[in-house]
Amino acid sequence: MGVLFVLLFIGVPVAVALATVGFVGFAFISGFDSALGIIRIVPYGTFSNYSLIVIPLFVLMGNLAFQSGLSSDLFSTARTWFGRVRGGLAMAATVACGAFAAICGSSAATAATMAKVALPEMKRHGYDDGLATGALAAGGTIGIMIPPSVIFIIYGVLTGNSIGSLFLAGIFPGLLQVALYIALIAVVCLLFPTLGPSGKSTSLGEKVKSLRGSWLVLVLFALVIGGIYAGLFSPVEAAGIGAFGAFVIALARRRLTWAGFRDSLVDSLVTSAMIFFIMLGANIFGYFLAVTRMPQTIADLLVGLQVSPYVVLLIIILIYVVLGMLMDSMAMVLITVPIFYPVSVALGFDPIWFGVIIVRVCELGLVTPPVGMNLYVLKGAAGDVPMGKIWRGVAPFIGVDLVHLALLVAFPAISLLVPNLMR
Repeated sequence: MGVLFVLLFIGVPVAVALATVGFVGFAFISGFDSALGIIRIVPYGTFSNYSLIVIPLFVLMGNLAFQSGLSSDLFSTARTWFGRVRGGLAMAATVACGAFAAICGSSAATAATMAKVALPEMKRHGYDDGLATGALAAGGTIGIMIPPSVIFIIYGVLTGNSIGSLFLAGIFPGLLQVALYIALIAVVCLLFPTLGPSGKSTSLGEKVKSLRGSWLVLVLFALVIGGIYAGLFSPVEAAGIGAFGAFVIALARRRLTWAGFRDSLVDSLVTSAMIFFIMLGANIFGYFLAVTRMPQTIADLLVGLQVSPYVVLLIIILIYVVLGMLMDSMAMVLITVPIFYPVSVALGFDPIWFGVIIVRVCELGLVTPPVGMNLYVLKGAAGDVPMGKIWRGVAPFIGVDLVHLALLVAFPAISLLVPNLMR
């Protein structure tokens, strides 16, 4: 494990680091010939996993939705409804992030997309750079909570839990997260009005009219998630339907150019290939963990402690918070879930609820320096804003994230209500 973290910190690609440590470790314990046997069987077993089809299809759905202009329409609608209040544009950006998350399973993609749309508007209206970038960085994290979510998919594949149930479990936590961010922006702008000036007022008719540009997102979300909930199709089929639906919407809106379509395919291919190769490395590493019995040993150790299961959960969460400051969220999930999932099962925690907690701490890692991915996404979008300003701007949102995490731990029904209704 020490060698693995050294390789990651010196910049070795995650997939290569995982595969190298897994292969060498397995060879050291079980012999070189056995390790070669793992290399022969794991790649095919990884890439032929039917459940993983959902990753490229959901990524493609998000790319096509962006090309169709839905992200711009979402922000425009939210701006019409919230723009007149102090901090309204920041609130609108947060709501738009939550809505775009319903058709995009990536936090970085959500943050980057909405930054292109919302950041120039907030700058034009005199918003504080810290509030603007902080709201977008934090809002972007909702991309992996509200389904579809790449992290939920990976967690489901690693643990054998229903991806559909995990998707449904993320709906209420995601909506609660949006509400908490809006409340924070309202309080900050009430205390410091100059940070987020109010905009022009709009009539009820204008508000209703603005919905015409974004109702298709709701339709697409209802088709994909509602179809899973109703049992009409599996998550894999839902991903195909969602990608095709986004393609039809882009064509119907006459905004999909050949160059845009090509870019969507290429970006989806590159992103999916990256995820697949990381999973390949993680699977090789998983064989090494299995032969060492490390997950079972840690589970027995933690379960054997004479403390409340929630104390053990707190230890796990603190480990994730620290790791989130130092490494990419996907790598963190692939390395740690095989270790901590058996612990959660042994302690009697619901595996679907535990998946939501894992995603929540991954979101936290995306906005905690020094390696918070969304912070660098916003730095790329707002090149003139110092990184220190972005860090200070996102700090209040990290405080709200901790409150949100505490609520999810204290009240599991927030996550489990919808999945339990489906059972």
